[in-house]
Formats: sequence, structure tokens, C-alpha cells
Amino acid sequence: MEPKRKVELLKELVFGLYAERSFERPAIAKRIAERRASEMLWDEFRALVNTRPPIPAGTEWLAMQDELLEGMLSEKGIASLDDAETGFADPRMRLWQGDITTLAVDAIVNAANSQMLGCWQPGHYCIDNAIHTFAGVQLRCACADIMDAQGHEEPTGHAKMTDAYNLPSKHVIHTVGPIANGAPTTKHRAQLAACYRSCLDLACEQGIESIAFCCISTGVFGFPQHDAAEIAVRTVRGWLDENDSGITVVFDVFGDADRGIYRTLLA
Repeated sequence: MEPKRKVELLKELVFGLYAERSFERPAIAKRIAERRASEMLWDEFRALVNTRPPIPAGTEWLAMQDELLEGMLSEKGIASLDDAETGFADPRMRLWQGDITTLAVDAIVNAANSQMLGCWQPGHYCIDNAIHTFAGVQLRCACADIMDAQGHEEPTGHAKMTDAYNLPSKHVIHTVGPIANGAPTTKHRAQLAACYRSCLDLACEQGIESIAFCCISTGVFGFPQHDAAEIAVRTVRGWLDENDSGITVVFDVFGDADRGIYRTLLA
């Protein structure tokens, strides 16, 4: 994306987000003028969409948002299923290290909270925040519709599916992992295994052929990385053995430590 066009889009989008909150035009113009660099405008945009309620947006604003996000994701570089590492003991499972928002598979898994509306902390770099930010404001609205129809928070270990909107994947499967705080119990372990089974059950029902799992519950939810990876690989392998689904599973990791753990387990 041309830098000039990126700044143009960000200015218009940020203006619209502040106007939506009933800010006066001079105040908005001043705030935008103070953030001339695209990086500062992007931080402002991200903070505003992270805290935006799930309400409809105008067609023109959405078109600009979609142009911006698609351009930024393209700049990051889109990865495909073929880019995932193979050659492990089980050919149905692969490993990929990178940003899950750039992975073009049928479905990516989001580590959601029980509200299922994304992360509301401005600029937070959890996976929930990243997925909602780059999918666009449409994703929070879709999740809100699901939760309104459900009438209660999402139980731990369950899963729901939405479209992926601006992401290169086709769908997002949202699952709520257990909050272990560094000391997982037997119940936490069972709940984490349930997350993987629920996602795979849903993927199978919807005809998904490839799914990429993040490291569920290992971030702020505090599930130890090695323990979580062992549960993930064991549960996925067991599910694949029990179900003739044809699904290819990718374990997506971000850090080198997680990559080393999964490489050992998959071997």
C-alpha cells in the first residue's frame, strides 16, 4: 500500500470513529493533526476500534477500513497451508511459526474470552485483539449477534464460528480456554482438551479442510506452554484417529520456544 494512501485512509477512518463518539470537528481535526505519522494514526485507529461497541458502521467507512486492512495484511505477507512445516510422524499435522492473521487456511482458531467480543484493551497485543483488529469491526458485530441469540456467556471449552472478513482465512473459530494462572488443575486440563475437540467438531460439521490452532490459554490465561502443547497434540491426534474428516491441522506458534516444543512433540 502506498504510504500516502495509507495516511489518507487512516485520517478518514479515525475522523469517522471520533465523530461516531460525538467529538466536535475542531477537536477531531486537532487530534489527527497531532498524529501525522502513519504509525501514530494506526495506533489511534486500533485503540478506537478495540473499544468500539458492536454497532453497524457506514458503507463508505467500511469500504475504507477494508481497503486499509487488506493492504496492511498484504504488506505483512500472506502464508498458505503449503508454507507450514511438514515431515513429522503424523502427516495430518503441521507446524507454522508466524502471525496467525496472515495465514490463508479454511479456519484459524481464536483464543477468546467468555464475552466472545474480542479484547477491549486498546492496542493490546493478545491474539484476540489482533484477530479482531485485522478482521475489521464486522467481526465484533458478528460475535455480538451470536451472543445475543445465545443469551449467556460462552462456556469454557466450547467453540463458535464466524466469517473472517478481511483476514486471508475463510473463517474464525472462537474458543474459550481455561484460566490456569500458572497452575493448571485436572479440570483445566480437561477444559483445554475440550477446546481442541470442540473446534475440530465444529470444523468437521462445517466442511473445513484446514484449521490453524493458536496456543490456546498460554498467554494471559497462564497455562504452561509445554503442558498445553502436550494436551494439544495428544487431543488433536486422538480426534483425527477417531474421525475420518480429512482435516489438516496446523499448530501456529509465534515464539521460538513454542516452536521447539511442538517440533519435539510432533516428531
